[in-house]
This record gives sequence, structure tokens and C-alpha cells, in this order.
Amino acid sequence: MLFAFSLRSAVASLSPLYDHIAVDFDVPAAVIGLIGTAPPVCYAVFGLLTPALERRFGLERLAVVAMVIVAIGLIVRSLAPGDGVLLAGTALIFAAVGVGNILLPPLVKRYFPDRVGLMTTVFSTTMALATFLPPLVAVPVADASDWHVSLGLWAVFALVATVPWIGLAVRQAGVEKSRAAAAAASDDDIEQPSPRAFGRMWRLPIAWALLVGFAVSSTLAYTAFAWLPTILVDIAGVTPAVAGVLLALFGFMGLPASLAVPLLVTRANATRVLFGVAVGTGLAGIAGLLFVPTIAPWLWVALFGLAPLLFPMILVLLGLRTRTHEGAVALSGFVQSGGYAIAALFPVGIGLLHDATDSWTAPLIVLAAVVAAAIPAGVVAAQPHTVEDDWERRHGAW
Repeated sequence: MLFAFSLRSAVASLSPLYDHIAVDFDVPAAVIGLIGTAPPVCYAVFGLLTPALERRFGLERLAVVAMVIVAIGLIVRSLAPGDGVLLAGTALIFAAVGVGNILLPPLVKRYFPDRVGLMTTVFSTTMALATFLPPLVAVPVADASDWHVSLGLWAVFALVATVPWIGLAVRQAGVEKSRAAAAAASDDDIEQPSPRAFGRMWRLPIAWALLVGFAVSSTLAYTAFAWLPTILVDIAGVTPAVAGVLLALFGFMGLPASLAVPLLVTRANATRVLFGVAVGTGLAGIAGLLFVPTIAPWLWVALFGLAPLLFPMILVLLGLRTRTHEGAVALSGFVQSGGYAIAALFPVGIGLLHDATDSWTAPLIVLAAVVAAAIPAGVVAAQPHTVEDDWERRHGAW
């Protein structure tokens, strides 16, 4: 929970403070744009690197490193004398968060193999809360002190989150040392994680299905946070203040999903049904914005906000669709890095398409096509077998 909280609070604490920062130095629109597109790009790049880093350092030690780097990045950002250091500190944070994103599902599988659904609910709900809390307190804290304190405050949580992981890393190192000694005494080789596991994901339909589902969820979320207020002002006739409230409604819809979806997947085997709900509500919300945007825009936004329920569902499936440690790390890296890489293209692409057509019709149709891509992905992802099973059936021994 501490780890998950720090991954999201680090990301969500900057954007409300641009006006306060501008009192000390200018933050050009280009820098704000880079900061806005940096999360999915960093998540994709470091998602690709994380499986190799995990083989080198182990889950627990890499979790410690990720939290320490998040804390350093938060401190650097809070002390920034100009926009360059602000961007550099933010990039450092996102790089570490990209690693942390990949580690959470395998950590749940290692420590709670019989409670994957419950613990995924716990950490995904914590992440949802950590997305809401910083924007709510960032400005009041900055008004009471200054923006440096408001940004640096979250480093405390990252440092606190580091402490228990240091203990777990030390304990795991002791376990590995004991195993190495036992293996040496019996002349057996220690089984090492295979670097081929990540490469195998490219040849497995179930891995691609989960990647597509994750990409759909991430695309809708990042595009909505970039463009939904503007879309609502232009086509629904609401004020910017109301558009901001409706964007908060979009984000809030992820909270009940984080609470309910993992348990529905693990206890009721509702994967196929939930894919259907995500597609149906997403398309209904987009249809409302296309055809009757001025009638009950809050309803269309709420329906559209249910489509990213795919996010907590894919997170829990990363644990359920693997049976080995190396499979969990490889699948998590493959799905999240690929999904974020795809999602990074859409906020910019949607903006360019709007500029080219001078309308929001074509961008909304593109988003409808993105939602529809979850249909075949859901059919494959709902099949109750693991990536290891899939590989052995198609290619032989894992």
C-alpha cells in the first residue's frame, strides 16, 4: 500500500501548482506538454527494462531502488530553480514509477499467491486514492507555505515506503544465500529466472490480449485527462469550471472499479462480463457525446469513465494468467510497457486530428474504435489458462 501510494502521489502532485510556480519562473507550454506526455513514455521504456533489472537485483531490492529514486526526484523537483530542473526531476520520478508499476503484480503474486484478487483490490484502490488526494491538498498547502513545500511533501511518503522494503530485501537476500549454500552442498544448480521469458510473450495470444486491454484503458485515461475538458466546453456547452468537475467525475469512476473488479474476477470469474461492461459503457458514453452532448453530459462522462475498469482487471489477470515468478515479471513488463507505448501516441494524435478536421467528431470516432478493440481482447483474455500453459501447448516445455 505504501509503495502503490507513492507511485501515484508522485505523479499527481505537480499539475495543480503551475500558477504558483510561474510566480518564480516561467514554465513554457512546451515543457508542460513534455511533462504531460512523459508518464506513458517513461512507463513504456522502463517497463521494457524492468524484467532485466529484476533478474539482476531481485524484486525487493529493485522496489527499494525505485522508491529511493522517486524520493530523490521529488526532492529535486521541489527545489527546482527553473523549468529544466523541474522537467529533469519529473522525468526521474516517472522512470522510477515505470519500474514500480511492473513490480506490483509480481510482488502480490510472491507474497499473496492465494489472495491475488484481494491484494490487487487493495493496491489499485490505494493508487486511485493517491491520484485524488494530491490535487486536493496541493494548492492549500502551497497557499499556506509555498509550492516547494507542497511538492516536497510527498517525498516523505516515498521515504517511509522505502523502510519496510529494505527489511524485505534483507530477508530475501538471506533466503537466497541459504538456497545457494544448500545448492552448493548438494552440487545442484540454482534455478535462475530465464531471460527468454520476456521474449516468449511476443508469441502468445493471451499476452497480446492483455496488452490490448491495458492499452485501451490507458489510452482512454490519458486522452480524457488531456482533452475531455476541452471537448466538453466545445460540444456540450459547459463552462470550464463545470468541465473540470466532470473530469473529476471521470476519474472518480475508477474508484468503485478498483474496489469491485479484482474480486469479481477472482471470485466470480467475471472477466468476460467485465470486458463487455467496459465496452458497452465506453461506447454508450462516446455515442452520447457524439449525438446528444448537451443532454446529461454528466451521464456520458460517467459511462465513459467506467470503460477504464479494464485497468484493475488487467492488473489482477497479470497474476492469474501466470504460474511462475519469471512468467509474472515478464508478462507484467510486456503488457504494461506495450500498453503505455500505445497510449502515449493518442493524446497527441487526437489533438492533431482535431486540428486537421476542426471538429471533435473524428477524434471521438477514433476513441470508439479504441474501445471496440477490447472485444476480441476480452474473448482471448477470458480463457482460464496461464502463459506458461499457452507456451507449453504451442512450443513445448516452458
